[in-house]
Amino acid sequence: MAGAVLDGPFGRLRITEAESRLTRIRFGGAAAAGEPTPLLAEALRQFRDYFAGRREGFDLPLAPAEGLDEAFRAALLAIPFGETRTYGDLAKELGESPQAIGRLCGANPLPILVPCHRVLAQNGLGGYSGGAGIETKVALLKHEGAASLLI
Repeated sequence: MAGAVLDGPFGRLRITEAESRLTRIRFGGAAAAGEPTPLLAEALRQFRDYFAGRREGFDLPLAPAEGLDEAFRAALLAIPFGETRTYGDLAKELGESPQAIGRLCGANPLPILVPCHRVLAQNGLGGYSGGAGIETKVALLKHEGAASLLI
């Protein structure tokens, strides 16, 4: 498994790849050693563009997520940049409970790429398992212009 690290405005991101697909993004961790693979170099470029406001989505091959339903992942990927949905919205769409949607969001191995930060509670932010938690979620939503939804 190859890895690369990006120090971005929301903290350090460690991106891993296996079999020419991205497998995981973790916040924090040690710096990577060596040159990134071509896929990881492209992922770093797309993340830099996203953080600089030049990109609203990603075009990268993603590995299937163990334990995550592909319909759930597709529903997250369908939430446009700068918009949000509630856990309840996704629960109705997918035939799950809002609590189950929250657990699935927390288990998302590819945060930001698969935008679980765009899912909010009915009357608040809900949680976020990446970075500094809810502060990172708020920062990502502000970055995407969804801050007016937080008021």
